[in-house]
Amino acid sequence: MGDPTLSVVGVATYESLQESFEWSIPARFNMGVACSDDQSPGSPALRIVDAAGSVSTVDFARVTAMSDRVAGGLAALGIRRGDRVGIVLPQSLETAVTHLALWKLGAVSLPLASLFGPDGLAYRLSDSGSKLVVTNRDNLAKVREAAPGLPLVVTGAEFEELGDHEPIDHAMDTASEDPAYLIYTSGTTGQPKGALHAHRSLFGHLPGFECYYEFAPRPGDLIWTPADWAWIGGLMDVLIPAWYFGMEVLTADHDFEPEWAADLMAEQRVTLAFIPPTALKMMRAAGVTRSDLRLRAIFTGGEPLGEEMLLWAETELGARINEGYGQTECNLVVGNCGSVWPVRAGSMGRALPGHEVAILDEEGNRLLGEEGEISVRSPDPVMMLEYWNRPDATQDKYRDGWLLTGDLGVEDEDGYLWFRSRKDDVISSMGYRIGPGEIEESLMGHPAVAMCAVVGVSDEIRGQVPAAFVVLRDGVGQSEKLMTELQDHVRTRLAAHEVPRRVTFVDDLPRTTTGKVMRRALRDL
Repeated sequence: MGDPTLSVVGVATYESLQESFEWSIPARFNMGVACSDDQSPGSPALRIVDAAGSVSTVDFARVTAMSDRVAGGLAALGIRRGDRVGIVLPQSLETAVTHLALWKLGAVSLPLASLFGPDGLAYRLSDSGSKLVVTNRDNLAKVREAAPGLPLVVTGAEFEELGDHEPIDHAMDTASEDPAYLIYTSGTTGQPKGALHAHRSLFGHLPGFECYYEFAPRPGDLIWTPADWAWIGGLMDVLIPAWYFGMEVLTADHDFEPEWAADLMAEQRVTLAFIPPTALKMMRAAGVTRSDLRLRAIFTGGEPLGEEMLLWAETELGARINEGYGQTECNLVVGNCGSVWPVRAGSMGRALPGHEVAILDEEGNRLLGEEGEISVRSPDPVMMLEYWNRPDATQDKYRDGWLLTGDLGVEDEDGYLWFRSRKDDVISSMGYRIGPGEIEESLMGHPAVAMCAVVGVSDEIRGQVPAAFVVLRDGVGQSEKLMTELQDHVRTRLAAHEVPRRVTFVDDLPRTTTGKVMRRALRDL
């Protein structure tokens, strides 16, 4: 098997790390097998802290056996190679095992956040052509509303029946280029697009994983994130690379609270963590200060933290923060590794080993010290295969051998990259990328709304929050009650993090001569 991991023997600089790295990716590869069967059976895979605080451990032998049996059960339900299956579950053993089982079948997993409401689920399940959904009791009602008639497997007795099924004889012999998972990412116009990823994307994540986490794995490492495994950050920045390396992952059944998070990491002796910027800011705001943590490194990304936050983490948590950058289509391509190259506050870091990242102008020329579009050289193993059923959007994503991120930034003379703004107006809130188009479509479903536009506005804790500008239908009066009603409408149809924190009633929306809404003008209102 190919193993494009970093060799740190004798490596002392960023330059030598880059020069010593080369990709080695096998033609045949299956993530489900690599993250279970190929691991030491008796090694701990998952440490589970339940709602009552009780702790249990699952080893790789059980993960392998469960995923083989669940795969057999899914096959008996008619799931075949290439089929898409939705997973609407929080962090859990069942979530992880379902992913592995689907990959072993050659099927495609579709992680979907429990945050999504019925509208958000309905679009993704329909667009992907999902054949089945695995969910739990908490999400059952909205999944049924979102996809009436779609076969369901509910955790508990039904899932246990899958786990009691005759195991598959062997995993599907998949190529590295075969599709493995489909994650939807939001854009500024229209509905979200599905980024289809291959089995080889795991290899593409490994250099970033090792750099962010200061050359994990090391003996005794335990990694944790509060991020949902339905997002690429939780799934591919933590769970799957960790299991590829045979590392133990921690999961806890608890909503994120600053002091609870610190207690959890101390009690369980967590050494590595992926903590989104919003969660770190919440911990700082709560006055969290600990000397009993065993953290070696914290990875974060999604928005710049700044010098004060970096200093706070080192002083109050005793941990180095390594920031990084990527997106659902092309993850973990820029970042820091503080033990090898200096962290510059406010910078996303430098291009990671194996990835070529540049700032390009509209003509495709490379820029230094000037603002342009953050772009990644193609091909790259971490890149998506395509946007699902969107050949036009896939084509637009690339230009002259570069993937265009749609984000603007600056590269300095030492290769450090600095994020400036989002070219396509995607809103970055609490580490989530929110597409205004989906919120606008939800608002337009309310009978009082004639027109609307959504933009991101600055927020001290969340980075950005959605703000809605609404033109009401004739005869509808403005009121505080209606503002709340519109917010509740979005909350029940989409997800809590997509709810407009501010609703402003306007007589009309500013537009260009071609009729497009001028979002920049709205931000100034």
